[in-house]
Amino acid sequence: MDFDDKPLKVLIADDTDTDRLILTSIVKKQGHEVITASDGLQAVQSFINEGPDIVLLDALMPRMDGFEAARQIKSIAGEEFVPIIFLTSLKDADSLAQCLDAGGDDFLSKPYNRIILQAKIKAFRRMRAMQQTMREQRDQIAIHNEHLITEQEVAKQVFDNVTHSGCVDAANIKHLLSPLAVFNGDVLLAAMRPSGSMLVFLGDFTGHGLPAAIGAMPLASSFYGMAQKGYSMSDILREVNQKLKTTLPVGVFCCGCMIDMNFNKQSMLVWLGGLPDCYLYRHQQRELEIITSDHLPLGVLSGQKFSDKCTSYDLQPGDRFYMWSDGIHEAQNPAGEMFGSERLEGVFRKNRNVETLFDEIGWTVNSFIGEGERDDDISVVEVKMVPPEEISEEVMAVTNSGGHGPKNWAIDFELRNETFRDYNPLPMMLNVIMEVPGLRPHSGSVYTILAELYSNALEHGVMGLDSQLKQDPSGFAEYYAKRTQLMNDLVNGKVHFHFEHIGSDDAGELLIRVEDSGKGFDYSNKIEGDHATEGYCGRGIPLIRDMCKRLDYLGAGNIVEVVYAWSHH
Repeated sequence: MDFDDKPLKVLIADDTDTDRLILTSIVKKQGHEVITASDGLQAVQSFINEGPDIVLLDALMPRMDGFEAARQIKSIAGEEFVPIIFLTSLKDADSLAQCLDAGGDDFLSKPYNRIILQAKIKAFRRMRAMQQTMREQRDQIAIHNEHLITEQEVAKQVFDNVTHSGCVDAANIKHLLSPLAVFNGDVLLAAMRPSGSMLVFLGDFTGHGLPAAIGAMPLASSFYGMAQKGYSMSDILREVNQKLKTTLPVGVFCCGCMIDMNFNKQSMLVWLGGLPDCYLYRHQQRELEIITSDHLPLGVLSGQKFSDKCTSYDLQPGDRFYMWSDGIHEAQNPAGEMFGSERLEGVFRKNRNVETLFDEIGWTVNSFIGEGERDDDISVVEVKMVPPEEISEEVMAVTNSGGHGPKNWAIDFELRNETFRDYNPLPMMLNVIMEVPGLRPHSGSVYTILAELYSNALEHGVMGLDSQLKQDPSGFAEYYAKRTQLMNDLVNGKVHFHFEHIGSDDAGELLIRVEDSGKGFDYSNKIEGDHATEGYCGRGIPLIRDMCKRLDYLGAGNIVEVVYAWSHH
């Protein structure tokens, strides 16, 4: 049956018997059920008892007039649409307006016209049907929305666990991530490399919300996995770019900035692709250095065309690096004006206390936006250069997860000829060694030992370079020029690593033996005593001897053996 043919329940409230009978006759002839009332009180009670679909209500009735009855009926009906048609002989505008103010939806003037009444009932029946459909659709949307939010909250927990598993809460990092939706299209990652430097990445995916956040998952997985294994920033950038290029759909990419802050060397590498200009604030000079993007976003270019070239900056303790997504520049006030770079620079110029600078950026942007509508995620990050001793042990430990790994084992690894030119073996070797869970908090120390031993074996053993050259800047330049030439001309050469580990989950000893194909040197009178290594500086032997339980040279001096002892205590 079409809804136009469905009978309705109609309440007729009129204190005049004749009018009530006339209306009842008209309505019943249209096929509807009728309920009658002779005053406002009866009308309200009948509405409560019967639940009519439409109410025909006389404006002037005893005990309770139609205006008050209409107000009460509308209140009882709540969000259900119950049309009220006022029956009135009133003609003046004020009286008709009073009917509308009381909750009336239409008028029917006396004497009653059967055709007009029929048309009004049909019209309101359609309105009731549409309102009912809208309510059902609204309820369905609410249910679907609740399910969607629940699913997003679960997904967000996974997202946060993956993307925030590093050291984003380190004392030298301040960050503000203001998501437009449950998910943030901006992603912040931070991790310590075993060498002791800190990698920080801020990315801004195209769009925002769940579609944008999906790309952050493979990015974060590669970033943290490779940082923990000691890969360089260039290696990580190339891997992330390739992964995003192959997994993201066309048109989706990630503008980003990655820095490698080295606390020991007081320096920083910067790669900037697609994000707004970043700021380097020199604390002592109170100078602002603007760093502009010189690369395309990640996920745009293929591996061969992608550039991982980074720019190096020397820093001092207290210097701060600032990066942000374009949401901060494009933030609009109620008048539609953008915040822009000039206002951002103004925050730095007006600042009198660098310790409050980060907070002032957030306050200024939020004050500018006011009650304006946000249409993009807003993210701001400050990374401070600090002395090495201020990086806590908790941050330095790449991971300290539990679990059980191999206790007693030995492994050999050898590099030859052209492998030296295009392969860094340290991340792979470190990854194997870190299979011992208890050793993971010591990854920084083990990495340093491996790096020094490998550098010595390759440069001084295989190539025969003299570290005495590195006494001044010109000597450094000559040293590395010779190194490059020797590397290109290298035909025969090898470096052999031998590892042995004996221990438990709580303590152990790691033996590392490195043998190179060089001629060696006379070490017989230079091993005894504390740091008795003057005369062949650059081998890093004093550092290694401090870190290891034992250090010995063997053979012709082309074999060095160290024992690193570790424990949880």
